[in-house]
Amino acid sequence: MIKNISDLKREDMFFLLAGPCVIEGEDMALRIAEKVVKITDKLHIPYVFKGSYRKANRSRLDSFTGIGDEKALKILAKVRSTFDVPVVTDIHTAPEAEMAAEYVDILQIPAFLCRQTDLLVAAARTGKMVNIKKGQFLSPAAMRFAADKVVEAGNDQVMLTERGTTFGYQDLIVDYRGIPEMQSFGHPVILDVTHSLQQPNQASGVTGGMPQLIETMAKAGVAVGVDGLFMETHEDPSKAKSDGANMLKLDLLEDLLVKLVRIRQSL
Repeated sequence: MIKNISDLKREDMFFLLAGPCVIEGEDMALRIAEKVVKITDKLHIPYVFKGSYRKANRSRLDSFTGIGDEKALKILAKVRSTFDVPVVTDIHTAPEAEMAAEYVDILQIPAFLCRQTDLLVAAARTGKMVNIKKGQFLSPAAMRFAADKVVEAGNDQVMLTERGTTFGYQDLIVDYRGIPEMQSFGHPVILDVTHSLQQPNQASGVTGGMPQLIETMAKAGVAVGVDGLFMETHEDPSKAKSDGANMLKLDLLEDLLVKLVRIRQSL
């Protein structure tokens, strides 16, 4: 089992955070985890299962948010024990940090909450690894201060995630210069491939996306030297209850990772 960032970060390989956007049920989570574990084991890619126990940031009141916090967290814990892989989930308020830390290995700070001091400090004090997603409204340089809050609270197990910058009202742009800039702070940097391809604020109230560019985005990130990749995947993105518009179909994951490993090995 991966216990700290040094177990994830390797010079010769990127690590992967992948799974469904939100836990929809136990069977689905276990099926996805089993398939991704087989692929990453074969390709020698360090793997973290990703699944949110609840999605707090939704466009509409009637959007799916989860199956219940404790139920979903127990499913994440079962994925961890069944496949001997670490798991990561989002937290949204300071009290959630201690609750989620009982079940997962990495606490993730959502992009819109990356400046929330109480949340960052609460996550830090659990002793778990903390992955901070860069706000769509922040420069890469500004993420130094978010990371510093965690470190100054006594936890140096910090990762930063690039997930695009707001461009107009309904688009995001990834500035790849930000990856080495954030790496200069001394923390691993992850590229959130799928969320970077979102098209938010659609008139329908359902976020759009450009999944046809997942391979392009991922290849560019690996070529730049990103430490890790974050990709949400689902057996049938058209039926996913959250973020289906920008997810990678699970059947496409292995071919993509094979291409990405070749790029990384050529650097």
